[in-house]
Amino acid sequence: MEESRKEKRIIAIIPVRMAATRFPNKPLRKILGLPMVEHVRRRVSLCDELDDVIVATCDDEIREVVHRAGGKVVMTSDIHERCTDRIAEAALEIEADIIVNVQGDEPLVLPEMLTAVIEPFFKETGLPCVNLVTRITDDTEFNDPNAPKVVTNTFGELLYISREPIPSDKKADSKGFKKLKQLGIIAFEADFLQTYTKLKPTPLEQIESVDMNRAIEHGYRVKIIETDGTMIGVDIPSDIKRVEEILKDDPLLKDYIDM
Repeated sequence: MEESRKEKRIIAIIPVRMAATRFPNKPLRKILGLPMVEHVRRRVSLCDELDDVIVATCDDEIREVVHRAGGKVVMTSDIHERCTDRIAEAALEIEADIIVNVQGDEPLVLPEMLTAVIEPFFKETGLPCVNLVTRITDDTEFNDPNAPKVVTNTFGELLYISREPIPSDKKADSKGFKKLKQLGIIAFEADFLQTYTKLKPTPLEQIESVDMNRAIEHGYRVKIIETDGTMIGVDIPSDIKRVEEILKDDPLLKDYIDM
C-alpha cells in the first residue's frame, strides 16, 4: 500500500436485516451450505486494503451467526429503511476515514472491487462518495426492476439511478452508450456519511428506492467507477441458484469456505 493509504483507516460495513421486503430472511439463506451474509463478509475480508470488516444489523439471529463464525457485529436500530442510514449509525462506533458499504446481498463480491472503489479517494481531494457499477450485458437485466440502472455525466459522476430501463433502449444502442447497473458497493468519506444520513429523504430516492439519489438531489458529487466481473445481487429466491452455479467454479471459494 502507498504511504498515503497507510494514513487512512478503511473499514467495510455490511448492512443486513432479516425483514427485507422482497426476500425476507435472505441474509441467512444458505449458498453452497454457507449463509449468504458469511459469503459476503469472508470475501470482503480477503481485501488487504481494509483495516476491518463489520456487519451492521438489527437482528439477533444474524449477530449470532456472524459471531459464531468469528466475525464482528455492530447492532443498530430497526427503524432504518435505507442501508446507508444503517451503516451511518454503525460508523458512529467506529474509527475510520473511509467507510465502504458492501450490501449483504452481493455474494459474488471480489476483493479487487473494494480496491477499485477506494482508489479515487487517493487521486482526488474533497471526494465525498464513490459508487461501483458494472455493464449490463442482456436485455432481461436491463428491463429488470431489481437492477438499478445508472447514467453519468461526462466527468464520470452520477446523474441518476432508476429501476426503469434508462437511457432509452432504442436510442442508446445506436449511440454506442454503455448500459450500467449500480452495485451495492459504495465508499464514503467518513464525515460525508454522517452528513448524508442527516439529509432529508428526497422524492427521487423514495420513488426509485435508491439511496444515492438522495445525495445527488442534495447537490453532492457521486463518483462512478466501472468494474468487470459477474455480479448477481440476490433479490429474489431464484437468484440463489444462479449464484450457486457461478460459485461452484469460483477459485476464490477455497480461500474462505472453511474460515
